[in-house]
Amino acid sequence: MMLDEGSSIDIIYLDFQKAFDKVPHGRLLDKIRNAGIVDMIVDLIENWLDERLQRVGVNGVFSNGTELSSGVAQGSILGPLLFTICINVLEDNVANRLLKYADDSKIWGRVNTLDERYVVCRVI
Repeated sequence: MMLDEGSSIDIIYLDFQKAFDKVPHGRLLDKIRNAGIVDMIVDLIENWLDERLQRVGVNGVFSNGTELSSGVAQGSILGPLLFTICINVLEDNVANRLLKYADDSKIWGRVNTLDERYVVCRVI
């Protein structure tokens, strides 16, 4: 719509590096509880996250497993949803529009003057 009106738009693209691996389980569970999700569902998610192990394999030889205290499974249906819950407050302090899709986000806004270019990335 802004482009149709002849306005310029500045966009800042954000990509959280290894974002799914860095979701802290404790903080995520707190956010889920604060969102008002039923205790039984929270317990189910906590069990899904609890005692998750990671190990490395090279040529059929595997390391010992290490328990994880952060991260959600990327190849799952639940992983991206849990990541979205974790970053849901991202736009709380951003003055312009923010669009999120999984671990990719963009902040954008109308820019008609050179001075307005500095407003697009302004954080409140």
